[in-house]
Amino acid sequence: MTVALAHQASSPIGRVALREAAREAQLRATDLAVIHVVESVDLDLAEAHRAGLADEVAKVLADCGLQEVPWRVELAAGGNEDIANTVLAFADEARAELLVIGARRRSPVGKFLLGSVTQTIILDADMPVVVVKENR
Repeated sequence: MTVALAHQASSPIGRVALREAAREAQLRATDLAVIHVVESVDLDLAEAHRAGLADEVAKVLADCGLQEVPWRVELAAGGNEDIANTVLAFADEARAELLVIGARRRSPVGKFLLGSVTQTIILDADMPVVVVKENR
């Protein structure tokens, strides 16, 4: 089994969610599978983008003393309507026992809507979902 993370690259909530996912992987003595969904994967840019994400993951894990947690980063293509389904398919393929996602603070209207991606993931996931919010 594994812990899956739907990663928001280069954002404060992305780093907070990454730390939480790595802690969960360490507690469960398993690996961490990180997915970052992009609108489309340009084959020429995909490897450079994945390498940049891998550098970010390695730095965050080292900064919080979790560099020993085994991990991998994958990119997947999915438009705005398809992000949730892409994340859920990745978590299923990774045989994730837990899925970690980050959530940003929202306006009153945003709170009412919750965020369609977050809501779809929470409602449709076949595994437990941990929603991490940014500390203020």
